[in-house]
Amino acid sequence: MRITATLMLVVMAGVFIASHRLLDLHPAWGYLNAFAEAAMVGGLADWFAVTALFRHPLGIPIPHTAIIPSNKDRIADTMAQFLRSNFLTPAVVARRMQGMNVARGVGDYLVAPSDDNRSRITGGAAELMAEVLESLDPDRLGNQVRQGLAGQFAKIDVSPLAGRMLEGAIADKRHMPLMDGFIRWAGLTLEDNEETVREIIHDRANAVLRWTGLDERISSSVLDGLYRLLAEVLVDPEHPLRSKIEEGLEKLASDLKNDPATREKVEEIKRDLLENPAVAEWWMGVWERIRRSLIRRAREPDNVLGEEMRKGLAELGKALQQDERLQHQINRFARRTAVGIATRYGDEIVRLVSETVKRWDATTVTDRIEGAVGRDLQFIRINGTLVGGLVGLAIHAVVELS
Repeated sequence: MRITATLMLVVMAGVFIASHRLLDLHPAWGYLNAFAEAAMVGGLADWFAVTALFRHPLGIPIPHTAIIPSNKDRIADTMAQFLRSNFLTPAVVARRMQGMNVARGVGDYLVAPSDDNRSRITGGAAELMAEVLESLDPDRLGNQVRQGLAGQFAKIDVSPLAGRMLEGAIADKRHMPLMDGFIRWAGLTLEDNEETVREIIHDRANAVLRWTGLDERISSSVLDGLYRLLAEVLVDPEHPLRSKIEEGLEKLASDLKNDPATREKVEEIKRDLLENPAVAEWWMGVWERIRRSLIRRAREPDNVLGEEMRKGLAELGKALQQDERLQHQINRFARRTAVGIATRYGDEIVRLVSETVKRWDATTVTDRIEGAVGRDLQFIRINGTLVGGLVGLAIHAVVELS
């Protein structure tokens, strides 16, 4: 555009010189000459005005030229104040945010047909999580998590909860597999320790029994009786021993809920566990395995964690699209947040703009502003050339006709 405007000025100068030599041949050349002369004047005047904004015309330090580089700091302050007064006010921000459905826009973005958006989000979130887990002190973080869990667990009254769970398990017969497993375990344990049982009976038998060999028969009878009892209890759901065990469990459930002494014993056991160094050491080992597993899974490109995050984001997007109440809550939160930022940090934002512009050198400021509006300014030169020519033509016509 600068070349076009300059060429027009050169053409008008050529037309002026050529038409000036032909004035005596015909009156029409006078009109053309007047047009070209006024066009040159208009084009030169606008060239001077446009150039004076950004630099000294022809390098001559004429007063009130190179306006932008000479007033860079004042322009920065004015720009920042204009931004603060007209854009970063709570009323303007609230009014602009009132018509925006931020939640719906986020929902549309998350459920877009392409998975690139979600992949970038999940990839960035996973990498951020991995970086956070690596940067924080593992021991300190593990202790903080342990202390938080211990603090919350200490507030829980375990006894009534355990009593209700045990009571519900008995009512629904969910304790039966556990009881069957315990009976089988007792049988296997007895089988593995037969020799120990025989030695105990042999040691406690008197000399007469040992001399006659009755201690061996007694041992075999005791073991056979125990095996038979366990087998009967295992195959008979209505066995009296099962009923006794269930009665004991029901009493334990009742005591856990209602007996102060039992509840105090459970609380004491809970406190001992929470304060036990072995439990703390065990937790630190568990936490370190969890931490390393999360870091490894977060950095695997096709991991289950990433897939779960993508599914979660897609579900969140659908909820944001369809749930108007959720949209209202999020939009209100976004509006209040934006207004709060404008209120609390508006001055810092405009100060950032002002200081950034002030740090630029004069050439950078000139180049950036000229790059933004220079094309339109060259149109001013073109229009000045054409308008000046038409005005000169009109003046010449008035003179000739008067």
